[in-house]
Amino acid sequence: MVLRYSEARLPTSHGEFRVMVYRTGQVAGPGATAVGTVAEEHVAMVLGDVTGGDDVLTRVHSSCFTGEVLGSLRCDCRAQLDAALARIGREGRGVVVYLVQEGRGIGLGNKVRAYQLQDAGADTVDANLQLGFDVDLRSYDLAAGILGDLGVTSVRLMTNNPQKITGLERAGVLVDAHESHWVGSTEHSAGYLAVKKTKLGHIG
Repeated sequence: MVLRYSEARLPTSHGEFRVMVYRTGQVAGPGATAVGTVAEEHVAMVLGDVTGGDDVLTRVHSSCFTGEVLGSLRCDCRAQLDAALARIGREGRGVVVYLVQEGRGIGLGNKVRAYQLQDAGADTVDANLQLGFDVDLRSYDLAAGILGDLGVTSVRLMTNNPQKITGLERAGVLVDAHESHWVGSTEHSAGYLAVKKTKLGHIG
C-alpha cells in the first residue's frame, strides 16, 4: 500500500529526526490534497530506534495547510503537531506519521468552503454534511502501513479522538495506551474544540 521513497536526517528545534517520505503509488482520488494527479506523498518523522519497538510514543497527524502553514487560529492543528514533536524530543524516541488528509479527508478547497458555511453559522460537523461529505473521511490504513514498515509493533497514541484509536486497531496497529493530547484554545478555535467533544466524542 505504501512505499518508502526517500529519507534523510532533519534537525529541528525538538531534536534531530529522520524524515521519511512514503508514496502510495496510486493516483490521487476524491478528497486527496496532493498537488496534481500524481501519487500521494505522506511523511514519517522518527526519533531514536523504533524498529521492533513496543510502546512507541506515536502521533498520527492529518495535514492542515491553513493552520500549519498559514497560521490559522480556527483550529489547534499546528499546536498539536508542535506538542507531539516536543514530547517525542523530550522522550528521545517516537514517531509522527503525517498524512495528507486535509480537512478530515475532504481536501483543501472543500475545507475552505466549509469555513464559509461555518461563518454563516454551521459547526464543523454540519458544514461537512452540508457539502455532501461524511463527517470524517480519513483512513488509517496508510498509517498502519507506515508504522509496519518502520517496524513499530505497538504504540502509545497521542490523540483525543477515539475513532483514530479504533481505526488504527482495525488496520492492525496494537494501541497499548491512549495519551491525552489537548492543547490550548483561542477565541477562534473554542467552538471547533467544543464540537470535537460534544459531537465527535473526543476524550481527555
